Amino acid sequence: MSDSGFGARRPPVGGGGLALFGAARRVRAFGGQFLLLGVLALVAALLVTGLPRTADRLAEQGLREHVTSRPAAERDLTLATAETPAVGGGGAGQPVTAMRGQELDTLQAGLPEAVREAVESRWYLAETAFSRLTGPDLAGKNYFVVARLRAAPGVAGAATLSEGRWPAEAVGAGQPVEVALAAETARKLNLRAGSRLRSSGAGGTKPLPLLVVGVFEPVRATDGIWNTLPSALRVTEPAGDAEPYEMVALTSDAGLDAAIATGTPARFSWRYRLGNMDVADLRAVIDGVRLLERTPPAGLSVTQAVDIPLRQFLDAVSAARTLLAVIAAGMFATVAGLIVLAARLAARRREAEFALLVARGGTPTSGARRSLAESALVVVPAAALGWLLGRLLPGSGGGTDWLVLLAAALATLALPLATLGGSALPGGRRDLSGRRAGGRRLTLELLVVALAVLATVLIRRRGLTPGAADPLLASVPVLLAVAAAVLALRLYPWPLRLLGRVAARTRGSVAFLGVAGASRSAVTGPVVVVVVAVATAAFCAVVAGGIQTGRDRTATAAVPASALVDGERLAPDTGAALQRLPGVRRSTPVLRESALRITDERGADAGLAAVSVLLVDGPGLADTARDAGLDVSVPPVLRAGRSPGPVPALVSPGLAAELARAGLDGTALVSVQGRAHPFRVADTADDFPLVPADVDRFVVLPWQALPEAGPTGPVPTAFLVSGDGFDVEALRQAGDEGQRRYQTGGSFVAAERPRGAEVTTWQGAREQLGGGGANGLLVFGFAAGAAGGAAFGLLAIAFAVLAGARARGQVLSRLRTLGLSRRQWRGLLLVELTPLVAAALLTGALTGALLPLLLTPVLGLAAFTGGEPVRVAFSPGLVGAVLAAGALALALAVTVETVNNRRMRLGEVLRLGEGS
Repeated sequence: MSDSGFGARRPPVGGGGLALFGAARRVRAFGGQFLLLGVLALVAALLVTGLPRTADRLAEQGLREHVTSRPAAERDLTLATAETPAVGGGGAGQPVTAMRGQELDTLQAGLPEAVREAVESRWYLAETAFSRLTGPDLAGKNYFVVARLRAAPGVAGAATLSEGRWPAEAVGAGQPVEVALAAETARKLNLRAGSRLRSSGAGGTKPLPLLVVGVFEPVRATDGIWNTLPSALRVTEPAGDAEPYEMVALTSDAGLDAAIATGTPARFSWRYRLGNMDVADLRAVIDGVRLLERTPPAGLSVTQAVDIPLRQFLDAVSAARTLLAVIAAGMFATVAGLIVLAARLAARRREAEFALLVARGGTPTSGARRSLAESALVVVPAAALGWLLGRLLPGSGGGTDWLVLLAAALATLALPLATLGGSALPGGRRDLSGRRAGGRRLTLELLVVALAVLATVLIRRRGLTPGAADPLLASVPVLLAVAAAVLALRLYPWPLRLLGRVAARTRGSVAFLGVAGASRSAVTGPVVVVVVAVATAAFCAVVAGGIQTGRDRTATAAVPASALVDGERLAPDTGAALQRLPGVRRSTPVLRESALRITDERGADAGLAAVSVLLVDGPGLADTARDAGLDVSVPPVLRAGRSPGPVPALVSPGLAAELARAGLDGTALVSVQGRAHPFRVADTADDFPLVPADVDRFVVLPWQALPEAGPTGPVPTAFLVSGDGFDVEALRQAGDEGQRRYQTGGSFVAAERPRGAEVTTWQGAREQLGGGGANGLLVFGFAAGAAGGAAFGLLAIAFAVLAGARARGQVLSRLRTLGLSRRQWRGLLLVELTPLVAAALLTGALTGALLPLLLTPVLGLAAFTGGEPVRVAFSPGLVGAVLAAGALALALAVTVETVNNRRMRLGEVLRLGEGS
């Protein structure tokens, strides 16, 4: 008997081995209970190890996608000299171009450490100022051309020659400078290998003969070496009849030195592309480039826009990690609760064994020591296996090994602590939920509720610490869910008493017995775990829905139609041309200008800061947005027609207050495209579609109400179109043609060449918000939280069923002898379990839906919506999900009860009674 722990005899020598053998034998005897405990310990270790590694991998992957998707200007750090004549003139023995190229290493070594290590690739560039080109081939087509000579080491490896050869590395005395041209440039300007040109610089510099020796095609036009302005791959078209073509001709270092020797101004630039960095390096990289911009190297200017996209990504990944920490805390708390439930269930099943152990001379802790040995045999290997499986996942562990040890230790102690905590005598009644709660339990429940309220108030007052783990924020949802479960359990008996009175008056015994069984249920632990699990899943669903809605609003604010065709100035008939395209149904003009001044009626400056002005056709905007299926609210003030006096305007609140203080809210003037438009403040709004989110001083005028509306009125800078299946490239070409018609119409002469028309679709804007960056980490968190919460919640319901299975089995055995059918038994079980399942699911869903209202202000979710605040709203889908989860939970409960009854063999329960 010594191997089982009974009796007073001391174990013989080697008793440790016998005790271990006895523990292993008991583990085998109670294999189902220990298997469940081991699986939960494995899951806990896997979550602790795997979640941080997966989150790290997704964050690093998102960083790479975010950086590579940015344009070259937002990835490159450029150090450059001013465009001046080179000192020394580049004469013999002074290879200026090659000497400055050697500074590529020197300058990189002088970069801040984090920036220096982030350099992925680099380029050196030397080029002359623009100078006039002449030659027989150009004269044959009467081309007016200016060109830069550029030397860029490495271009020969990034292009293939389609004609001729590359320029020679040396220039003989009296020989022309050899150059190579891009194929598109040569074709457009009637040049070829063998063409002779002459460069005549400004300011009295000597003419320089040139010889085209090669024509090339880029291997990849997107290669970083070609990301320079002006581009070496194409010709810049002239803006008007008197404007020149602009081109770039590639030459060797010696050829550029020969040009510098003539006195032609030149500039040198060193460009470093950043991309070799981890998420942990971002803050140091941002600080480094900003420091370099504030204190550039002597004689150099620094051009960079790297810090903006990196800061955006850092804000997004910080918010995603914060959200993931909240979700992970709910999942860890649920798994911990399940381990406690499994331990309590295992200890309860063996109460008679432990009581007999004490009765035969054992100490009160004998059962706990026995449970500790058994638990260590199962939990420790299971936790180690979970740790190993988690380590197989790609990513960085982030120093979570100590958490695995802590989780394994707590899971190992769960069973012995549950054994010590079993206060009821074997066979005692635990299904009396109506009994008066003890003072100790009431104190504990009040403490939990008070902690939840205090934590919520504190986190809302102090906010979030950016970029740092916040234990308080992670604990708030768990505390609130536990507090909600405690309150629900306190309220649970009251409606059941009313239901019991109603059931007592009905015919049949099923409803009465079922409600009576539900009233006696005392499954506090399972209910708390279900509420935490369901709250986590509902929180994920509600926040995900709020982010999706916020992204829709942001996309609609940027493109309040199917597409936006944006340019500088487009001919008014461009709208009709767009509507003739296949798939386009409607179009409406838009005019946007910024940095405009407001004056009084006499034209005197009002002394206010500059404003942005938007002209829209109110009815046209409303119809186009409605036709595109978008919800765009156009205020009545923008739908008004022409009327005497100033035009009614929609103004931002701050600007409206300034106009009122200046006495200009009744009449003020703003000049748009050189024409003054009188307006009055008719309404205010914090934002409006097509007005950038960072603009807080704007005026929106109704185009149709302007007296000058028509052919001689304002010129559109963009058009909104609605439709389906249109060709984006066709929209772009129509926009370019509209700009060209306006440029050549004689009514406007551009000081600069107009940029090409840009087309932004609503779908494209929406996908840009929802793709790349930290979105993968966000999706992973929501998916893991929703799936884990649902699965763990169903498992907790199974525990709730098993907790009362013995008592129900005894009742069922007796009722079956009295004629209860199987159908009636299933109905009885459903009636008994439905109130408990409904209370747990509804409490969890309601808590999860309310959590975002409390936590959204401190979660920084606007980083995922382009700055648009995330507004949490009621979702009908959540109700459907709760109903579906309830039906699935009840089906699972019936299945678990059926399997358990078959295993218990109800006939033996009836014969053996409580001791079975």
